[in-house]
Amino acid sequence: MTSSAEQAAGTSGAGRGVQGPGDGDLGGSENRGADVSPDATAVDPVVAAEGGDGEAPLVLVTGVTGYIGGRLVPQLLTAGYRVRAMARRPDRLQDRPWYDDVELVDADANDIDQVKDALRGVDVAYYLIHSLGSGKDFEQLDRYTARTFVTAARDVGVGRVVYLGGLYPEGEHLSEHLGSRKEVGDIFLASGVDSVVLKAAVIIGSGSASFEMMRNLTDLLPAMVTPKWVTSTIQPIAVRDVLRYLVGAARLPEGTNRGFDIGGPDVLTYRQMMQRYAAVAGLKPRIIVPLPVLTPGLASHWTGMVTPVPKKIARPLIGSLVHDVVCKEDDIKQWVPDPEGGLIGFDESVRLALTRIRDYEVETSWRSASLRGAPSEPLPTDPDWAGGRLYVDDRSTTVDAPAEHLWAVLQGIGGDNGWYSFQLGWWTRGVLDQVFGGPGLRRGRRDPLHLSVGDALDWWRVEAIEPGRLVRLRAEMRLPGLAWLDLSVETGAEAKEAGRIGRDVADDAVVFHQRALFHPRGLPGRLYWTGIVPFHAVVFGGMQRNVARAAEEAYRRNPDAGALLRDQAAAEGRTTSAA
Repeated sequence: MTSSAEQAAGTSGAGRGVQGPGDGDLGGSENRGADVSPDATAVDPVVAAEGGDGEAPLVLVTGVTGYIGGRLVPQLLTAGYRVRAMARRPDRLQDRPWYDDVELVDADANDIDQVKDALRGVDVAYYLIHSLGSGKDFEQLDRYTARTFVTAARDVGVGRVVYLGGLYPEGEHLSEHLGSRKEVGDIFLASGVDSVVLKAAVIIGSGSASFEMMRNLTDLLPAMVTPKWVTSTIQPIAVRDVLRYLVGAARLPEGTNRGFDIGGPDVLTYRQMMQRYAAVAGLKPRIIVPLPVLTPGLASHWTGMVTPVPKKIARPLIGSLVHDVVCKEDDIKQWVPDPEGGLIGFDESVRLALTRIRDYEVETSWRSASLRGAPSEPLPTDPDWAGGRLYVDDRSTTVDAPAEHLWAVLQGIGGDNGWYSFQLGWWTRGVLDQVFGGPGLRRGRRDPLHLSVGDALDWWRVEAIEPGRLVRLRAEMRLPGLAWLDLSVETGAEAKEAGRIGRDVADDAVVFHQRALFHPRGLPGRLYWTGIVPFHAVVFGGMQRNVARAAEEAYRRNPDAGALLRDQAAAEGRTTSAA
C-alpha cells in the first residue's frame, strides 16, 4: 500500500454514504468491492513498500495490549513499517521490547475525535478491537466502535483498514459472536475506505482464548461429557501464519476492498483437535462423550468451572462452535504466497504454543530486554489465564555477605553438600523417585565446587549458568509435569525493581532469589502441586534461609574467599547457556 494519507483522501469515497456512529446501520451483505486481478503481482509480506514521500508507510495498530496486536507490532517493525500504537493505557506497554521503537498514542476507540487524531497521516490502520467478554451488549458495542473507527478513518483519509474477523458459514443463522464479527467486517467493506477483512477460525497460539479453552479442557479432564458441537468441522490456523497474512494485507494492490478466508492446512473436528493436542502434549487419549442435550449455555457454565478462561469469554466462543468453519476460498495466496515449507499444521502449531513451557524460555540475561521468542508464546500483557499453568514458589532474602560467597554456596549445592533443608525429606523423595524408575539422589555431582551446563546434579540437570548470577536446574525426577529451580544472586536495586523485596533494602545489598516452577501435566500434575504446597515453607523456606546462612558463615570464616573465586571464574571464562 503506497498511498499517503493525502493521496488517499482524494479516493476514499467520502460521497459513498458512510454514516457516523449511531446514524444508521452500515451492515448488510459482504461487499467484495474491487476484487484484485488474478494476475496481480504477489507481494512479499516481510518487506514494506515506500510511501509516496519516500518514507516507509505509517501503520496504526489498535488492540496492542491484546493477543494479536501485541504480536503484530514487532512483525511490522521487522518488515520495515513505521508503527503507531494506539491504546487507552500506553503505560501498560513499557515492558515491551519495542516500546521505544513505536509512536504511542493515547486514545479511546469510542471517542471519534481521539481516534481521528490517532489516525492522521496513517497509510494503513489495523483494527484489532472486539468487545468479547464485555457482557451481553457486546454486539452493540462492537458495532458502535467499528462505525466510530471507520468514520474517523474516512474523514482523515486513511488509505486502508485491515480487520481480523471470524470465519463463518454462508446461509446459516450465526451465533452472536460470529454474527458480530461478520457485521463489523461488513461495516468496513461498505464504508468507502478500502478495507481488507481477514476471516479466521480457531487461532492456535498460547494466549488465544479459543486455544486456551481447548488446552485447559484437555489438560485437566481425562474424560469429559461435551455438547455435540465437538463434531463440528474447523480449519484452525497458527498465529504465525495469521501474522504473516496481516503484514501482507498492508501491501495488497491499491483499491482492494474485500474479505479473504484464511486457514491452516488441516481440517479437523473439535474432538480431533483435543485428541491431537493431547498427543502432542504427552497426555493419554481423552475419553470424549458428546451429548445432544448439553447446550452451549450449559457447556459455558461447565467450562467456566474447569478452565481459567472467564465465562463471559467462553460462552460466546462455545456458541460459535456449533458451526462448521472451513475456508471457502484461498484467494489470499495469490498475493501473499505460502512461506517455504508451507503453512504450519495443527500439530506443529501446538508444539510451538507449548515451546515456552517445554523449554522454559525466560530471560537469562539480567538486564536484557530482548524479544521473548516466537509469536506463539505468551506476552506480559496476555490475560492471566493465557499461556498454560505455571505454578511458582518465589522467595528472596538479603544476605550479609559478598555476592562471591553466596555464589560459591550455590555452585556447591547438592551431592555430598546436600540441599540445605529437611534432609530426611529430600532423602525420602529421592528413594521414592528411584522406586518409580527415576534417578533419585544417587547421581551426586561431577565436581564438588563447580557446575557446568549439562551436569547431572542428583535428580536435577544443570540447564543454564550465568557465572556469578544464575544457576538453573531442570528436574529429571519422576513427576506429573515439568519442574525447574532457579538459584540466583541479585543486587538490592534489581530485586526492588522486580518487586521482590522491600524498598528499604539498600541498592548495593546482596539478595538471594530462589524460584521453583512447575508446569503440571493434566489433572495429576495439578493435584501433585496442590498436595506439596503445604510443605514448601519447610523445604524451600528452609533451603533459602540455610543457603543465606551458609554464605554468611563462609564470609566470616574467610573474608577473602571471594577473590579466589573471582580469579577462578576469570581463568575458566565460563559464560555458558543451555543448548
